[in-house]
Amino acid sequence: MAIRPILTVPDPVLKQVSKRVDAVTDATRALMDDMLETMYAAPGIGLAAVQIGEPVRVIVMDLAKEGDKPEPRYFVNPEILESNDEKQTYEEGCLSVPDFYDEVERPNRVKLRYLNYQGEQIEEWAEGMYAVCIQHEMDHLQGTLFIDHLSRLKRSYAINKVKKAKKRDAA
Repeated sequence: MAIRPILTVPDPVLKQVSKRVDAVTDATRALMDDMLETMYAAPGIGLAAVQIGEPVRVIVMDLAKEGDKPEPRYFVNPEILESNDEKQTYEEGCLSVPDFYDEVERPNRVKLRYLNYQGEQIEEWAEGMYAVCIQHEMDHLQGTLFIDHLSRLKRSYAINKVKKAKKRDAA
């Protein structure tokens, strides 16, 4: 396992649409292991493969509270089959847009289908924070960042904030 660099805005790779994975192989599992280690080190609760420069439809997530036993989850080729009309607003952040947070409204319940770490097909409903996080990460697979749900002004502010921080850190 290895910690990989996380791409940040405005890196054009983050806008790529990720490709489907043909099968869950040892190489796919190695990627997921690296992603999980990278996510924990950041620290974050979710990470899409494109965020580490691998534009494939793979996501890792762990919603366990700090101090609790880790509960890693793996999603290969996730898709939303259904969502309800009821919305919820959560303050979101993103490892690719560090130190910027804003509210995004999303369906509060979605039905998912995906392959897990072993390559088994899973169908389940996600609610609450799980629903928010999986939708956020699945947006990445389409080349969409959470700031794309905000006004142009807020999006520009977030990107400029990240650019300034990069310049400051490089100096």
